[in-house]
This record gives sequence, structure tokens and C-alpha cells, in this order.
Amino acid sequence: MTNEVKEIFAGEAPPAPAALAAKVRTLAPSMTRSMQRVAEAVAADPAGCAALTVTGLAELTGTSEATVVRTARLLGYPGYRDLRLALAGLAAQQQSGRAPAVTADIAVDDPIADVVAKLAYDEQQTLADTAAGLDMTQLSAAVTALATARRIDIYGQGASGLVAQDLAQKLLRIGLMVHAHSDPHLAVTNAVQLRAKDVAISITHSGSTGDVIEPLRVAFEHGATTVAITGRPDGPVTQYADHILTTSTARESELRPAAMSSRTSQLLVVDCLFVGVAQRTYETAAPALSASYEALAHRHSPRGRSR
Repeated sequence: MTNEVKEIFAGEAPPAPAALAAKVRTLAPSMTRSMQRVAEAVAADPAGCAALTVTGLAELTGTSEATVVRTARLLGYPGYRDLRLALAGLAAQQQSGRAPAVTADIAVDDPIADVVAKLAYDEQQTLADTAAGLDMTQLSAAVTALATARRIDIYGQGASGLVAQDLAQKLLRIGLMVHAHSDPHLAVTNAVQLRAKDVAISITHSGSTGDVIEPLRVAFEHGATTVAITGRPDGPVTQYADHILTTSTARESELRPAAMSSRTSQLLVVDCLFVGVAQRTYETAAPALSASYEALAHRHSPRGRSR
């Protein structure tokens, strides 16, 4: 386990049983292979693993007792005993009547009705995982920084760039000074101008996209408050982030690449930020939002359309 991962989860309360599976999915890519075996085992069979001692789980997964304990701590539990209690709670919830599992793997010959059902299930799971894994302290701090910012810069590439534009548009409509940058050169040259009262946000599913890490680094070094929205809480982008908002790393498939699955969770985080800022700045946000609606109202009226 890296020092960065330790620091990210230091001081967090242990996740609730319902959040355990989400945390496993989020952190598994950053674990060692032996720790992944432990995490996958507890997520796949919480009832069975809850009945095992630390030695028993180590033998089941072909690892060591130390690996089991390290995995429990990485998942947010002080020790293996606390993880066993969470597993027992998760097993009880599942036995109380949970919907049957649905595979999200989409085959090339799937009927369109099956495609819809699988995508809907996967979207719901992604949103639930993201909500369960969001650190409320980090989210609240990011909202506070945005609500009091002199200027906000947002960086994103590809599908994450679309999410960056979505957040910028929302914040503009409540009167904030915000820019979304998809051009990496412009992003860096603008980041140079940021100062202590400004906020910079990088959106990257992988956490390792250089074109959004570089401007965040520049903003960080110039004193701006920095936020990373990422699916990898131990990724390179987080070393320059004051606040880290973790999104679900939904499993991708041949017909559903990471760009699709990550966008869903990113948009949820973006909406949480926007609503939080609108609440904090309601006295100015409400009139600004009304003014933007009025300015565009004629475009939605039949009389305002060109003939």
C-alpha cells in the first residue's frame, strides 16, 4: 500500500456495509494482486468470509495474514475484526431481499431490450457506488471553496472534457466566474494566473491524464485551491489536489468503454458540487438563475422561433 493511499484514507470513518462493495470496486485497480484476491473474495461472498478468521481468509485467498489485515485497512477498517462485522452486516442486507444480480456484459447479438436493461442496471450501480464512496468532508470543503472563489478553472479531456463543460455551464448560470479548458496549452497558461482565492478542478477517470495533471500542478503551485474528480484516489493527479472526490470505477466492456461508465459517476459528482454551491450562494444564485432563464425564454417560445 502506497503512502499516498494511506494519507487519502487516514482519519475516515469505516465504510458502512452497503458501501463495502463499492469501495472494493473503486480501490481494486490500485491494489497489489494478492490484496485484490482478498478484496474480491469478501465482495463476492461476504457471508462466507465473515465466518472466517484472519488465518482462514488468508488460506482461502492464498495470501498471508498480513495481506488480509492490510486489505482491511485499505478498505477503511481499523482491523480485520471490523471488516468481519461489516461483512456480516452486508450479508444480512443481501439475505433480507435484494434484487438478483444482473450482468452488465453486453454481447454483440443482445436484443435491444436486454441492452437497455443491462445499461440501466450498470448506470444505477455506478451511481450507487459513487454516492456510497463520496467523502462528505471532502465534498463539503470543495463546495465551500467554489462558493467563495474569485475565479474557477476546470480541466478535462475527451469524455471528461464534456463533464468539465457541463460543470462550467451550471456554475456560470448562477453567476460564478468559471472557464472549462480542453486545450492543454490554454489550460496551463490560464493556470499560471490563478492565486489563493481561485479554484482549479481536474476531471480524470484514470487519474493519470497528463493534460489535466499539468495545469492542476501549476495552479497548486501558484496557491489556488485544487480539486481532483477521479476514479483512482491514488493516481498521480491527487498529489496536486487539496480535495479528492472519488468516482466509481465501473467495469468496462468491449461495447461499453471506460469513457461511458466514468461519465455517469462524474456527472453525479458535478451535480452535487453545483447544488451545494447554489445552496451556499442562494441569495445571489437564485436571481442569477432566474435571469438566465428569462434571457433564454424567447428561444423556447413558438413566437420567438424563426419562420
